[in-house]
Amino acid sequence: MSGAALAVVVVVVFFLALYLLHRYGDLRRQQRMVLLGTLMSWYLCFLIVFILPFDVSTSIFVLTDIVCEEPWSYIPDGVLPVFWKVVYWSSQFLTWLLLPFMQSYARSGSFSRVGKIQTALFENAIYYGTYLLIFISLLIYVAAHPQTELQTIGITAANTWGLFLLVLLLGYGLVEIPRAYWLSSSHSYLLAKIYFKVAKMAAEKAAAEENLADVMEEVGAVHESVRCNHSLRKCVETILTKCPTEYRENMARNAESFSGEQNVLPTKRGLVNLHKKVISTVQRHGQAQVQWSLLLDQAFHLEDVVKSQSGSVRHFVHSFPSAHHRGWIHRFIYTPTVEWYWECVIRQSFYKLLAVLLCLLSAAVVWSECTFFSTHPVLSLFAVFIQMAEKQYNYIFIEMVCFVSILFMCVCVYSTVFRIRFFNYYYLVPHHQTDAYSLQFSGMLFCRLTPPLCLNFLGLIHMDFAISHQDRIHTSYTSIMGSMRLLSFISDGFYIYYPMLVLLLCFATFYNLGSRCLNLLGFHQYISDDDVTSDLVDEGRELIRRGIFNAILCAIC
Repeated sequence: MSGAALAVVVVVVFFLALYLLHRYGDLRRQQRMVLLGTLMSWYLCFLIVFILPFDVSTSIFVLTDIVCEEPWSYIPDGVLPVFWKVVYWSSQFLTWLLLPFMQSYARSGSFSRVGKIQTALFENAIYYGTYLLIFISLLIYVAAHPQTELQTIGITAANTWGLFLLVLLLGYGLVEIPRAYWLSSSHSYLLAKIYFKVAKMAAEKAAAEENLADVMEEVGAVHESVRCNHSLRKCVETILTKCPTEYRENMARNAESFSGEQNVLPTKRGLVNLHKKVISTVQRHGQAQVQWSLLLDQAFHLEDVVKSQSGSVRHFVHSFPSAHHRGWIHRFIYTPTVEWYWECVIRQSFYKLLAVLLCLLSAAVVWSECTFFSTHPVLSLFAVFIQMAEKQYNYIFIEMVCFVSILFMCVCVYSTVFRIRFFNYYYLVPHHQTDAYSLQFSGMLFCRLTPPLCLNFLGLIHMDFAISHQDRIHTSYTSIMGSMRLLSFISDGFYIYYPMLVLLLCFATFYNLGSRCLNLLGFHQYISDDDVTSDLVDEGRELIRRGIFNAILCAIC
């Protein structure tokens, strides 16, 4: 199996990243440059998560004193150091240089590639200028301290920034994810929360429709003022291709019947700004429509669950069957009877059991983050598990502990970002509705947080020699990341004591302090004992009632 496991994982992870990009992005319409950058950033980060457990088991095997069977995932000497160099530095190039440029390129309203490139360079001038100043400062520091490597300084700076953000996000996810599964076992809770989301989404949808109408009115005025023989007409035609079909048809009819006074001609810069506005507004409107439809489907489904629970027939009935309910899976496997047992009997117990397991895993992470600096005695639970498996040469158990733990920490961190959604500016929307800016933001975030997250995990299992101060075992990953002992105030201070902050953040999340603060600022969050939440739940329930009535009318017509 020498190297075979690595080759298989490299291929499988690529198709996993491609599938997720297909689910969230639009492979047909979005720019190839955007899709390629997002795919590579996701792919490289997923590789780190999937390959690091193999690195741990291989490192333990290499330093085993007795002759024993090599792990099934053993990777030959010299492969992993090269692999980690390529993966790490490629991901850092993407997140710090290429993806910020591509973000500006994708949202540019320019009508040519050269114009988009110029806009992207101009918008990132301060960004890249800051990097240049930091690089010059690092060169001066290295010149004054010859024993310090420039590469080590750069990696330390990136990891310190990543760890700072990582702990903040982790403290929220470690509490919220187990709690979400526990609460999701109650259909009444889920239904109330869906009503709350529907009320909020109705306001967002109305705002998106109003913004779209305003922007389309501007486009219509430009369409009428710039005639076919004008030099800017090609730019106007490009803008029109980005508008929804119904608005384009209305503009065409209005232009044919238009005989009034001609409007003021726009400038090239004005058209560029309008083009940028159209792209953003149309995308937001499409996302709002998709989210509204998904929320309605979820609300109808949950109401059907509540009706089925109180019914006497063990047969699930959908009020509004969708297209996927007619597939072969629902005809032969997930039948109405099976669906009834899952939704009304099994699901609640399963979610509660899963919530308990996730809560135990969260407690293990919090305890280990607060105690991983202690090597005698070993207090970190993950270090205890790894060392017990090491004594028994159980490499599969070692890899499973590493993979599950890293994956859980990644889910806690990344789900936190997209739960908060940065005031609706960045968020991933399924059904190919995620805009280019959010796709690239997710790629940047993954590339910046995954390496320090994995390095933090290696510290939890005492395989980061810069923190554990033990040269007995270290992985190829930590050797590539560099020795932080050269910067003792980082390795002996920040890296050890800052992660303890996760305990305070967990308490703050448990008591909903962050959500209550956002409520006070006007960003309403679901809090069961809040009056505003109750009002929004009632409003959402009424909107669903109207939605059912409208759906029945459409079915009759």
